Amino acid sequence: MTDTRRRVKVYTLNEDRQWDDRGTGHVSSGYVERLKGMSLLVRAESDGSLLLESKINPNTAYQKQQDTLIVWSEAENYDLALSFQEKAGCDEIWEKICQVQGKDPSVDITQDLVDESEEERFDDMSSPGLELPSCELSRLEEIAELVASSLPSPLRREKLALALENEGYIKKLLELFHVCEDLENIEGLHHLYEIIKGIFLLNRTALFEVMFSEECIMDVIGCLEYDPALSQPRKHREFLTKTAKFKEVIPISDPELKQKIHQTYRVQYIQDMVLPTPSVFEENMLSTLHSFIFFNKVEIVGMLQEDEKFLTDLFAQLTDEATDEEKRQELVNFLKEFCAFSQTLQPQNRDAFFKTLSNMGILPALEVILGMDDTQVRSAATDIFSYLVEYNPSMVREFVMQEAQQNDDVSKKLTEQKITSKDILLINLIIEHMICDTDPELGGAVQLMGLLRTLVDPENMLATANKTEKTEFLGFFYKHCMHVLTAPLLANTTEDKPSKDDFQTAQLLALVLELLTFCVEHHTYHIKNYIINKDILRRVLVLMASKHAFLALCALRFKRKIIGLKDEFYNRYIMKSFLFEPVVKAFLNNGSRYNLMNSAIIEMFEFIRVEDIKSLTAHVIENYWKALEDVDYVQTFKGLKLRFEQQRERQDNPKLDSMRSILRNHRYRRDARTLEDEEEMWFNTDEDDMEDGEAVVSPSDKTKNDDDIMDPISKFMERKKLKESEEKEVLLKTNLSGRQSPSFKLSLSSGTKTNLTSQSSAANLPGSPGSPGSPGSPGSPGSVPKNTSQTAAITTKGGLVGLVDYPDDDDDDDDEDEDKEDALPLSKKAKFDS
Repeated sequence: MTDTRRRVKVYTLNEDRQWDDRGTGHVSSGYVERLKGMSLLVRAESDGSLLLESKINPNTAYQKQQDTLIVWSEAENYDLALSFQEKAGCDEIWEKICQVQGKDPSVDITQDLVDESEEERFDDMSSPGLELPSCELSRLEEIAELVASSLPSPLRREKLALALENEGYIKKLLELFHVCEDLENIEGLHHLYEIIKGIFLLNRTALFEVMFSEECIMDVIGCLEYDPALSQPRKHREFLTKTAKFKEVIPISDPELKQKIHQTYRVQYIQDMVLPTPSVFEENMLSTLHSFIFFNKVEIVGMLQEDEKFLTDLFAQLTDEATDEEKRQELVNFLKEFCAFSQTLQPQNRDAFFKTLSNMGILPALEVILGMDDTQVRSAATDIFSYLVEYNPSMVREFVMQEAQQNDDVSKKLTEQKITSKDILLINLIIEHMICDTDPELGGAVQLMGLLRTLVDPENMLATANKTEKTEFLGFFYKHCMHVLTAPLLANTTEDKPSKDDFQTAQLLALVLELLTFCVEHHTYHIKNYIINKDILRRVLVLMASKHAFLALCALRFKRKIIGLKDEFYNRYIMKSFLFEPVVKAFLNNGSRYNLMNSAIIEMFEFIRVEDIKSLTAHVIENYWKALEDVDYVQTFKGLKLRFEQQRERQDNPKLDSMRSILRNHRYRRDARTLEDEEEMWFNTDEDDMEDGEAVVSPSDKTKNDDDIMDPISKFMERKKLKESEEKEVLLKTNLSGRQSPSFKLSLSSGTKTNLTSQSSAANLPGSPGSPGSPGSPGSPGSVPKNTSQTAAITTKGGLVGLVDYPDDDDDDDDEDEDKEDALPLSKKAKFDS
C-alpha cells in the first residue's frame, strides 16, 4: 500500500472563494498518454477511484506553501490544492513539478509571470504597480472582488499591498465606512468587511501599522462587525469602550508604553474574537499578525523592566499590609500577566527579566501573598511561582536555603513555641497549600506537587568545585520540610486502617506517595534514613487496606520501588518489621480476582525470586509460606520456595555450591542418555560379573559390616595425603576460566580401577545436582541428568565415558580416567552406610 508520505487531501476553490474538500487519496506522478505529458494522479484511498488527473503544464505557476501545500490554477476560475500529510511527500512531488518545468526545487513558486487570462482580468498586472479603483461607494463591490481575487497569488498579493500602502487607501476606505454607517448602507458595510478581512490576509506589517494606529484601529474593528454571514452586526466597539476597562494598578507615566498596551490588547482582541477562525490555507496568511502581537509584548516587557520606579512601587504595594484585598488581587494579576508576557522573550532577555524580578524581591513578596486567605490571590501567586520554578529552580532553592539559615539564627533567640520553620518557609507554604487544597479534583494540589518534584529533582541541581547543591538542598529539605509533607500520611495511618478514607483524602495521599516514591528513586541516604527512622513504610502499607484501589496500588508501588533498589538496609528494616504482612493480607483478601492488584503483588514476589534477593526470599518463605503455598496458577511462590531450599542446601553443605558453579561450566556437560545407561549398568552389575580385579560395592548390599566399609575409606584418605602434588596437577588441567577450585578433588591411584556408586548427603534436597527442578536437571546447560534413585556414577575404565570430558585433552584421556576413577569424596559414606 502507498505510504503516508503520498497521502493527500484534494481541495478546489468554489465560487465563494472557499476551499472544498474533494477527498483523501494517494498522489503519484507519471506519463499519461491521453494528456500527452507528465501528470499528477490522485486515487481515493477508499475505493481507488481517480480524484485528480492534472497535467503538469510547463507554464502553470505552482506554489508551495507551509511545507505541505501545493496550490495552482488550472483555468481562470478553477484553483486546485494538494494538502500533504507529510512534508517529505510534498517535497517529493514538488521536485517532480520543478523537474518538468526546469526549475530549482528550492523555489516556492515556479513561475514569476502571470498567465494571459490573469492579464485580461487585471489591467497591466505585469507593470510595476497595480491601479486600484477609485475609493467610492459605487465601486466597493469592485474593490472587494479585486482583493478576493488577488489572495490566491503571491504576486498579486504583493502588487495589491504596494498599491494600498502607496495611495493611503486604507484611510480612504475607513472614511467610506463612516459614510455607510451614517447612511445605514448594509450592502456597502458587507463589502467593507470583505475588503478589510482580505487586507488582513495580505500579511503585511506596513499595512498593520496603519490599521492598528490609534486613529484607525476602532474603525477597523467597526468594519469587522458587519459579517455578511450574520443577521445582526456584532458590538465589538461597544465592548472595548464600555465593558473592557483599562486598570492601572500602578500609574504608568510613559505615554508610549501606555499606548502600546492599549494597542496590544485591541489587536489581541481582533485576533481572538473578531476575525473568523482561519482555515488551513489562511493560517499562514496571518503569521505577520501573530508576530505583530509578539513583538509588542516584548517591547512592553522591556519598557516595564527598565522602569525601576514602577517595579519598586509594585512590590512595595504587594507586601504592604495596608494594601486592601481588591488592590492586592489586581497587583498579583498584573504580575502574573507580566510573567506570562516574559515567555515570549528570547532566552537571554528572559534571563535578564527574571534576574530583575529576583533583585526586586519577588520571592519574599510571593511568600507574603501565599500566606493570605484570599484563594484567588493565592492561585495567581502559585502561577507566578510556577514560572519561576520552571525557569530557574536553583534560584528558588537558593532563596529557601538562605531563608532557613536566617530563621535558624533567629530561632536561637526565640523559643520553639514562638517560631517554627513550618510557619515561615516559602516551600512549606507551598506544601501546605497542596495539602489543604479544597478543590474536589485537587487541580491546584497536582500543580504544586509538580513544582515540588522539580525542586527536589537532583537532575536539575548544580554541582561546583566547592559545593554540591544536591547535598545542601536535600539536607535542608529533609530537616525542615519533609515532616510537613508526610504529616497527612502519618496522621491518617495511626491504626490498622486509614482513619479517613474519603475520595479527596485518598487523592491527596496518592499525591504524597507519588512524591515520596520519586524521592526513593532519586535520593540516596536522605530518604533511606527518613523512612527507616520514621517507620514510613509501615505507615504507607496501612493504606493497602484502603477501599480505593488506586491508593492501595500507590502504597504497593512505593514498597516495590524500595525493594527494587536491592538495598540490604531496606531489606533488614522490612524483615524486622514484618512489612510483607500487609501485602500478603491484601493479596489473600483480593482472592481469585484477576486485576491490577493481583498482578502487581505477584510481580513484586517474582522480582524477588528472579533477582535472588536471598534475605527477602528466606523471610517470605519462613513467615508466609503456609498462606501462599496453595497459589498454583503462577509458579512464583513455588519458585521462591525452591530458591529458599537451595539457599538452605548451600548453607548446610558449602561444597554443593562449589559443585554447582562447576557444573554450570560447559566443560562438565554430559549426555543424559549416556549417564542413564551407566547407572542402569551399575544396578545390573553383579559381583560375579567383575573382571580384572574390579571391585563394586552395591548400595543394596546390607551384609557388610562397618569395618569392611570403612577400610577402603581409610585407604582412600591415606592415598589422598600421599598424592597431594598429583591432585594439583590434575586440577590445573580443568581450566575453570578464573573460577575458584572446586571443593572436591580428583585423586590419582596406581591400584585397581574402582567403580563406585555414591549418593550425596544432600542429594534429596531440591536444588542439588540431579534433583528435579534444580539447575542440575536434564535440559539445562552443564547439568547432570536426574535419576529416580538420584545417584551419580563414577565409571570404570572399561568402555564407559568418564564424568569429566575435556575435548582439548584427548591425548591424556586414559591417565585422567584413572585419576577420576580412584577419587572418592567423604560425602559418599552415607551411601555405604545404607
